[in-house]
Amino acid sequence: MSRRLYSIAPHAPFLDVLAERVLDGTLLGDWPRTGPFWLTDVTIILPTRRARLALADAFARRGHALLPDIRTFGGETADEEPFLPPYDAPALPPAVTRLERRLVLSRLVAAWAGSDAGRKAFAEAPGPAEILKLAESLGDLVDDLAAEGREPRDLERIVPEELAANWQQTLAFLKIALEFWPAELAERGKADPYALRNERLARQAQTAPLVFGEKPVIAAGSTGSIPATAALLAAIEALPRGALVLPGLDTGLSEREHAELLDEKRNPHGHPQYGLAKLLRRLKAGIADVVELAAQAETPRTAMVRRALALTEATALWAEKRLDPQALGEATEGLTILAARTEDEEARAIALAAREALSRQRTVGIVTPDQNLARRIAAELKRFGVAVDDAAGEPLFHSPAGRLVRQILAMAESGFAPVNLMALLRNPAVRLGRERSEVARIVERIDLFILRGKRPRPGLEGLLKLAEEALRLGEEEKAEVADLLSNVSKMCAGVCNILRESASNAGTFAHALVTAFEAATGAAGDLPGTAELRQWGAELSKHAGEGIAFPPRTLDRVLFALMQGIEVRNTTPRRSDIAIWGQLEARLQSPDIIILASLNEDKWPEPADPGPWLSRGMRLAAGLEPPERRTGLAAHDFEMALGNRNAILAFSERLGGSPAIASRLVQRLEAFVGKNCAAMLRARGAHWLDLARRLDATGPAAPARIPAPNPPVEARPRQLSVTEIEVLMRSPYDIYAKHVLRLAEIDRLGADPTVRERGTLIHQILGDFIAQGHDPTAPDALKVLEGMAAETFAGLDAIADRRDIWLRRFSHAARLFLAFERARDARVAKRHAEIRGRWTLARAEPFTLTGRADRVDLMSDGTLEILDFKTGGIPSPGDMRAFDAPQLLLEAAMGAAGAMEGIARAQASALTYIKISFGPEAFAPTPFALEKGWTLTQAADEAVRRMSRHIEAFLYSGTAMTARIKPVENQRYEGTYDHLARVAEWSLAEGEDPP
Repeated sequence: MSRRLYSIAPHAPFLDVLAERVLDGTLLGDWPRTGPFWLTDVTIILPTRRARLALADAFARRGHALLPDIRTFGGETADEEPFLPPYDAPALPPAVTRLERRLVLSRLVAAWAGSDAGRKAFAEAPGPAEILKLAESLGDLVDDLAAEGREPRDLERIVPEELAANWQQTLAFLKIALEFWPAELAERGKADPYALRNERLARQAQTAPLVFGEKPVIAAGSTGSIPATAALLAAIEALPRGALVLPGLDTGLSEREHAELLDEKRNPHGHPQYGLAKLLRRLKAGIADVVELAAQAETPRTAMVRRALALTEATALWAEKRLDPQALGEATEGLTILAARTEDEEARAIALAAREALSRQRTVGIVTPDQNLARRIAAELKRFGVAVDDAAGEPLFHSPAGRLVRQILAMAESGFAPVNLMALLRNPAVRLGRERSEVARIVERIDLFILRGKRPRPGLEGLLKLAEEALRLGEEEKAEVADLLSNVSKMCAGVCNILRESASNAGTFAHALVTAFEAATGAAGDLPGTAELRQWGAELSKHAGEGIAFPPRTLDRVLFALMQGIEVRNTTPRRSDIAIWGQLEARLQSPDIIILASLNEDKWPEPADPGPWLSRGMRLAAGLEPPERRTGLAAHDFEMALGNRNAILAFSERLGGSPAIASRLVQRLEAFVGKNCAAMLRARGAHWLDLARRLDATGPAAPARIPAPNPPVEARPRQLSVTEIEVLMRSPYDIYAKHVLRLAEIDRLGADPTVRERGTLIHQILGDFIAQGHDPTAPDALKVLEGMAAETFAGLDAIADRRDIWLRRFSHAARLFLAFERARDARVAKRHAEIRGRWTLARAEPFTLTGRADRVDLMSDGTLEILDFKTGGIPSPGDMRAFDAPQLLLEAAMGAAGAMEGIARAQASALTYIKISFGPEAFAPTPFALEKGWTLTQAADEAVRRMSRHIEAFLYSGTAMTARIKPVENQRYEGTYDHLARVAEWSLAEGEDPP
């Protein structure tokens, strides 16, 4: 009897050819094709639901509204049960979920990891997240055994004496775990999904003759890589009118080549034909038994790809098997290689190629195993108004609902830290029982008037205290803020309780997170991923007693491990002419243009990783397929996809921040076609790369000119501080930005305290010590200073370790400060700290000079000594002599004019800089440097004259307020308004001025 085995070559559209061969009777034998309902008697079984829908569309396009009975292998239970005849078959137990299995096995893994044997197997003890991941991979091993028809006892074929010590310990644990798990399942009355799938497939194979009888049954598109599926294929082929249609079997293989594909010594597992060759062996068939249904058994394209992906030994024959120039031209027509520099560029170029195809009414299929790249491509397509989603969905952990849960967790773990608090409150889904617009208004006030420039203590109490002290908020606004923050506290109370406990479990953890999510979103709980999040939380709550207990640390990693494998599917209708598929979804599809993305090594194909429980050799010894089997499946997907006439192969030369290489599949193809042809294929891709680079390019940037605004004279300020006079002399633009445009710098939210901030706090403590009347010579002066420092630094709980170091250093600085003050005590009549000054200059239109001196001390001789305590650098002697550091001189002039509050008119006898530091130079006085022969009074008068000229030029006349007319040499920090003046665009390096 002739075998009813068929194949459809990669270059033929699989589902279209399948539909045609059904309609012309090729696959039906002698089944009559008469009457209006004949097609409904035919059953066709396909690998995926997507292929099922596409085949239905293929029949509809050919004018057949009454379709065959189209089903899927191993699909949903509801799809499979109609296979079974109406007889008393024992009911199958419910399936255990991956999440339940992960929790149960995690207890086993944790107990082993904590044992003496487990400690020998691990380099370091695994944390909760690692234990959950190990439990998941242990479940995957259970699935591998079930999928390949193996039993746990097959592990006994592994010889422990041949293994390293850590593998021996692991193998001993596996024997225990794989005995425990079936017994645990039986006690629960459940079964593994793969075991149930195998049982259903076995029942289908057993009952196929009763279900189908004489009717035509066609199993198409399956490689039979799972033994239970292969058994069903054999049962279908054995039916009177059963037929198998294989995807892309190379019917040109000789028997010798077929045998080589099954020779384990040749390591054939990564070959695209390996799975099909193994299926034929299971069917006890040969290559000659398979009939090719495509019009041509092989085209130049198919020949090129198959020869390029030949077994390793066959590559030595490439020279004699290369295509002639004409055939090579036909094979590469419509083929493009897109070698992008980065993933971002790859996504943009793919989007451009897809958009161009859509504009010509052509269908596009984008295939990628990388969900991150899929999201990039979808985002790039949105630029052109094309809505497309990854068919594989989005991980719950990264979905909008998952991100909101992570924001809640991050805020709770950080103790309501400003950045995490604002990230949560600015999430558009957060309502907290209010309208979103109302929440946004209150959040804006919290951000600008409470958190900026402040250091709240951890927890809600610190935030509420800051709200009470906010000077720019009214009582009603303070009440609104307090109410909103209280709602935030109530929302995440359960999560905060977990953080205070010594240990928690997955059920309690999930319940607290879902409860907080519901309280945050309220009635607006339609965020993508909400349904999946609720289902996840409900399942974990149902298994609250399962799983390991874990301390409240690295909870984000624990959450990731608990959410692993849960996908959020998009339910919004999308365009039918473009799709992003995973490799499984793309099988058998034939769009007008197919784009294979992520063709990088370790992405397509994925790494041949055997997992943490069995090495490659151990898998082979146990009768399991080696990890390279996945490489063969990826190669088969690649071969089938390249059957599309128009194909783009895309990869990136960098992944993240690391160099990357093209997939071995692309490398082999390029090596086979030769350097010149490969360059031509890349040149085609260069077109899209050039467009991608030009899309966001702005062209040559014209150098920015030094800004020189010239506002109306009446808009310019009539009052400046003594520190702003130096700014006016060096960069009038900064005065323009601050006083004319009224732009004030906003402190960064939640920024870590800097050394500069530490200096400001020390400056404040030393000033308050004097202003509050404390005596530097008192015996308890050091204790008083240390107490003031402890209170001032109390707001730095976010950096407690660094704060403690700063306090110890301050104690040393305080001793030096007191020693400095005691050394000069005999010459000082009275100390004044933080003295305000206000001096209105006599001129036609008044101008007011203000200031706040660090210290103005009245000396015993009736003169003043003005001190400036510096935590940063001290002006250079050159700047002092050139009047480029006029602050102290102007304060001396104000003192001589009696413009200092609480200080009688007096001349200054000394102007002194005091460096606050912790080294040997600390608190050493630096007198103000004067030109030879100048007195302080003369220098102060000269400083006033120069100030007056600058005031007249830049504030009372129409002189342009240019930026950085005299910048500080070697300044290492950025000025407040440098970004606004675009200084980096027109200034030169090394501190030089532009010509």
